[in-house]
Amino acid sequence: MSIIVEQKGSALPEAAETKAPPRVRRMQITSLCLLMVAGVINYMDRGTLAVANHRIAEDMSLSLGEMGLLLSAFSWSYALAQLPVGAMVDRLGPRRLLGLGLVFWSLAQAAGGLVTSFTQFILTRIGLGIGEAPQFPSAARVVSNWFPVSKRGLPTGIFNSASPLGTAIAPLLLTQLLIALDWRWVFLITGAAGLIMAVLWFALYRDPKTMNLSAAERSYLSSEAEEKQEKVTLGDWAALFSYRATWGMIIGYFGNVYLNWVYLSWLPSYLVNERHMSLARSGFMASVPFFCGFIGCLLAGWLSDKIIKKTEGSPVLGRRIPVVIAMLGMAAFTVPAALVQDNNIAVFCISVVIFLTNAASACSWALVTAVAPKNRVASLGSLQNFGGFLGGSLAPILTGFIAQYSSFVPALLTGAAIAFIGAASYFLLVREPMGEK
Repeated sequence: MSIIVEQKGSALPEAAETKAPPRVRRMQITSLCLLMVAGVINYMDRGTLAVANHRIAEDMSLSLGEMGLLLSAFSWSYALAQLPVGAMVDRLGPRRLLGLGLVFWSLAQAAGGLVTSFTQFILTRIGLGIGEAPQFPSAARVVSNWFPVSKRGLPTGIFNSASPLGTAIAPLLLTQLLIALDWRWVFLITGAAGLIMAVLWFALYRDPKTMNLSAAERSYLSSEAEEKQEKVTLGDWAALFSYRATWGMIIGYFGNVYLNWVYLSWLPSYLVNERHMSLARSGFMASVPFFCGFIGCLLAGWLSDKIIKKTEGSPVLGRRIPVVIAMLGMAAFTVPAALVQDNNIAVFCISVVIFLTNAASACSWALVTAVAPKNRVASLGSLQNFGGFLGGSLAPILTGFIAQYSSFVPALLTGAAIAFIGAASYFLLVREPMGEK
């Protein structure tokens, strides 16, 4: 199913206000559980290098600048893979694309435990980025398939909450593995977990078009899950760039993910090197902000559904308002996080930033389902994600070199400025569903 394009101020579909039929409800719950587990593994895998980078840098004699390049290799390949992957999800369905992605990225993650050179490590991170690319466009399509338009905020928040939850779990779990085992085993164990998840995804998830939906089930989903949508063409995909909303979402998400990846890639090392915490304490303290981010995702998804009802049923306005407010807060709280001397206050401010970052991210993905044309939900989502991970690619490199030649203070303030620009982009450019002028 795809997004229902509504006129601003129009009533929401009646089907959205009815209770989900039992079989649809079961698939909603099953799909969200699977997306949550896959998303947690996804973010644990990409965060393994950040947790272990101090040990890896020592073992492989890498400078801060070189580690920044290694940390960014994932994001560059992930960002570029977003360009084709959204259209592929729209054409082939999330079951195939996410399942194959799970297998590919898990093998690349395991290969990270076998590297013997910097170049080999770079290649495994590139492979990880390509394999993980279908995760969130597929998740957006799953929500679009199985939930009516007025009820997509909370499920979008749920699948997005996997990212901060995985990032929060990573320092706690992986630090203990790192203390008990060699860092190479950490990569091998997490890679094996992803392969198990791939089996579960193929076994349990189904796309609506492969199921014989009843009349009541089709009615609840506004019939679109069963409609035979036109295949997405290259021209359809390219036409997305003619809308200012597309550029607003690309630039806006750049600002969101840039600041998120400053913390995602450098927080454990920052706490050890800049704030002089022990490895064990840094593992705990680095997890606290991302548990706050987990809560932020869930609350933002629920709140944006409520805001829609206060904005006369306008999905775009209801999703956009929380994004802008949260991103302005991200920029504001990063400033004291960079400047205060007290470690506890700094971690508190970082926790607020990560809470708001993930709240903004959840609403950004819900915004995709409100803005996109019917058959291009994953396509637009992947373009937004492409912009985000251009920021995610730049953040580890720029932060690493700024920290190497100055300190983390100007690096964090740079992130705050970029987040502010992203908020302005969402506010000024994303105003209406595509197709309205």
